[in-house]
Amino acid sequence: MYSPKFAITSEILKNVGRIEAAREIIDSAPLVPVWEKKFREEARVRTVYHGTHLEGNELSYSEAERVMNDQDVVGKQRDVQEVINYREVMEYIDKIVKTSSDGPVQITQNMLKEVHRITVHRIMPEEEAGEYRSVKVVIRNTTTGEITFRPPPPIEIPYLMDGFFAWLNSKQGTQEHPLIRAAAVHYELVRVHPFTDGNGRAARAMSLLLLMLEGYRVKQFFALEEYYDNNPQDYYDALKSVEITDDMTEWLAYFTLGIAVEFNRVKELVQKLSLDLKLRGSMGGKQIALTERQIKIVEYLERNGSMTMSDGREVLPMVSDDTVLRDIRDLTKKGLVVKKGETKGVRYFLKQGGG
Repeated sequence: MYSPKFAITSEILKNVGRIEAAREIIDSAPLVPVWEKKFREEARVRTVYHGTHLEGNELSYSEAERVMNDQDVVGKQRDVQEVINYREVMEYIDKIVKTSSDGPVQITQNMLKEVHRITVHRIMPEEEAGEYRSVKVVIRNTTTGEITFRPPPPIEIPYLMDGFFAWLNSKQGTQEHPLIRAAAVHYELVRVHPFTDGNGRAARAMSLLLLMLEGYRVKQFFALEEYYDNNPQDYYDALKSVEITDDMTEWLAYFTLGIAVEFNRVKELVQKLSLDLKLRGSMGGKQIALTERQIKIVEYLERNGSMTMSDGREVLPMVSDDTVLRDIRDLTKKGLVVKKGETKGVRYFLKQGGG
């Protein structure tokens, strides 16, 4: 049976800590439903665009968005079909995740084959879609043509997949942290390369499915594909590190860092939205225009309850005392901040109802 090799380093622990902290904040943040829908849709577009762009799709972000909205674009038919297909893969994942509310759902080879079938619909011959490959393949450097990886021969694929999924759903496998399990799914499907085409998209989709089934949904605002696509060489180097070292540690560090980066981006987004809701509530629903410096002041007051001028210097270390004071006075005029005390004993608080 498959058994991953890895070590838990301080870097991995730090990443996991950041992920868990961000997840808790995101999941508990109160948001307006229309905003939730908007940000889920944006995350879905980013996932599909970057997930296909990483594999060489030439459509621009705006073109991919139009295709996902069933609008016509001028582009290669394959590129258009890839975007349509990956959108359908995400919808398939959504359906599986919804069924998990009735009880635990195991990830299976049938799910993998269905993900692949949808991924390559109208791109590969129908008889090859969702079926393990029956031919040898090699991975080449797209620039030099040099062979960079030889996946296992086709005769081994059924046994390798049986062993991997047996571990994934075994007592030993389910006791591993979900982030480790998701990283293993991602890497092993890339390594085995069970299909003749579409392996990268299928691997990332199955890893995402596991994360979502095991509680890492964060309102579905995130797009890990964007992290990989922003620095593809780092992504491929991290995957290749497992082959070189016969150990998943470096890949696990990269994988968890990507989730930490994306979850923290989402965390900052929902914190600002939550703050905006509170500010509007204190001002009778009016939109309030704040500078970046003033947002930092209000966020500090939210976290700490009050602030002195000394605190203000630490919050805004790059500006003068006069600028800090000017920002605080403007917040006071806007009715967001109240001043209490005199001279050196002055403290500032969020207006009652605004914090």
